[in-house]
Amino acid sequence: MIREVLVHPDPRLKQTARALAPHETDLATWIADDLVDTMRGGPRTVGVAAPQIGELVRLVVVDCSMHPKATVEHGLLALVNPVVVRAEGAEIGREGCLSIPEITANVRRATHVTVEATDPLGNPLRVETEGFEARALLHEIDHLDGVLILDRVASLATDVFRRKR
Repeated sequence: MIREVLVHPDPRLKQTARALAPHETDLATWIADDLVDTMRGGPRTVGVAAPQIGELVRLVVVDCSMHPKATVEHGLLALVNPVVVRAEGAEIGREGCLSIPEITANVRRATHVTVEATDPLGNPLRVETEGFEARALLHEIDHLDGVLILDRVASLATDVFRRKR
């Protein structure tokens, strides 16, 4: 089901999400399904995090397979309790966010990352990626800690831009 996306300054976007327990596979599957529907229902959307739909649990979905900037992609990823175990390199890139629809921002992110998580059924996953997919994963994982792109810009005056309509 496509869910309503919370929009900044909704205070729930700044909260830290709780970890899902191994026995919560039904909840994880239900939320992951809604996240996928919500992501696919958005314009040019490559990811969404559970807190963005009002579910304060550590679950994100990312799918960069159709994005032209993705040189590496792993298809649809649904990651429960994701942890960045390696982050290398750095690059500034323009990012948008469903929860801040009026702007884009220049954000510095690692260029190569390794993320460990489980899928919604509890199976362990390890994703090693780079470039655009790494950026998308880091962006969504930030949401789990209440971090938005506005929190990552060097300067609100020079690194934030009105989205072109």
